[in-house]
Amino acid sequence: MSSELYWLTLAVCLLGLSWLPYILQLIVQQGVVQAVWDPTGVHPHDADWAHRAARAHSNAVENMAVFAPLVLIVEVLGLNSGATATAAIVYFFARVAHYIIYTAAIPVLRTLAFAVGVGCQVVFALRILGVI
Repeated sequence: MSSELYWLTLAVCLLGLSWLPYILQLIVQQGVVQAVWDPTGVHPHDADWAHRAARAHSNAVENMAVFAPLVLIVEVLGLNSGATATAAIVYFFARVAHYIIYTAAIPVLRTLAFAVGVGCQVVFALRILGVI
């Protein structure tokens, strides 16, 4: 498995687990039955951090829709390089940082972590387009 696919897999796993903190908070707040028995899907979290964690998760989903296809295109075309391998690693840690920083409500660092992740996506796009 290439480095790019390995780190994409870890990023997908991170995404798949990043809903857990805010759901666990809701279970603690309301109990299991109330937390899962909500036909409207509107969960009244009392904790502000839980709202931020949910938004961080949504942001990660939106970014995965860009990152994953770029990684897969690089893989299919055999365009793997040191730059793409590094970008995949950095992307993963930028998304970890973004989730933690967003949940902790640290505004400037949140934007910087997001920008680093976007920069990693740009590296993949430039590689696909033959610029690097």
